[in-house]
Order: sequence, then structure tokens, then C-alpha cells
Amino acid sequence: MRLMVGDWAGVASPAVSYSPLVGAEIELPAGAAGRLPLRHEFEYAALTLAGAARVDGVELAPGALLYLGCGRTDLPVGADRPARVLLLGGEPFAEEIVMWWNFVARSHDEIVAARNDWEAGRRFGTVPEYEGRALPAPPLPATRLMPRGRVR
Repeated sequence: MRLMVGDWAGVASPAVSYSPLVGAEIELPAGAAGRLPLRHEFEYAALTLAGAARVDGVELAPGALLYLGCGRTDLPVGADRPARVLLLGGEPFAEEIVMWWNFVARSHDEIVAARNDWEAGRRFGTVPEYEGRALPAPPLPATRLMPRGRVR
């Protein structure tokens, strides 16, 4: 396990964070099977980085993010061949929010404004040493984006 941020399983990362969260890379050897400890008050997701892992009984190939929700105290994981999994977690937002693509806001209109600013090259800055163009934001859906709270 490599802890990137937060504290988990008795280990604390030196990275500075401003909210309770965790980001950990877990290496699973071939034939691995076990349970990862979780904080029940956190909301979690898992992403396979390499190989193919079983996370909560779901075969998870690289690229797919598996939302795990809240209220868990552990998470079953396994792999038939070597795999790397990224575990992300943190306290759910207390207020209702709208999440779309790379944006988090309080309303549909704020998402529209953020997308417009992104496309115009405003507000979000640049990544030093990256020479390519910014990724274009996908088109907004035809319906209004609705805020959601902690209850799923």
C-alpha cells in the first residue's frame, strides 16, 4: 500500500489536506484475496490502475471507477493476477452539490459557467510544463443537472 493523502489503516501521509480524506494505491499480488479496512463515515470509490481486480465482488478493469458509497467498515478485494487499485475516500459533502465532468458546483447554472470559463481558458489556470491544449469539455446534457446530497 502507498498512502498518497490522508490517514488509513494506521498510517498517516505527510501530504497536506484540508478535509478528511484518503487516497491509497494498493498492490495486489496474483491470487490475492482479503478485506481492506474502511471508515464507515467516509464515501469511497475504487479504480483499477493495472491488471484486473475484484472489488466488492465486481471485476474491475483499468479505467472504470466503482462507486462504493458510505457506511462500510471493510471492502473485499482480490486479484487472479497482479493488479494495482486506487482507493479514494472522504467525508461526503454536507450540502447538495452538482458534479459533472471535472466540475463541482451548487447548481446547474454554476456548472454552465464553469464549463464556459474552462473552454475560454479562464479561471482554472494551466499545468506547468504541459505543452498540449487543454482537454475540451464534453457538451452539457440536454436536461438540467440536479444537485444531490449525502443520501444516495
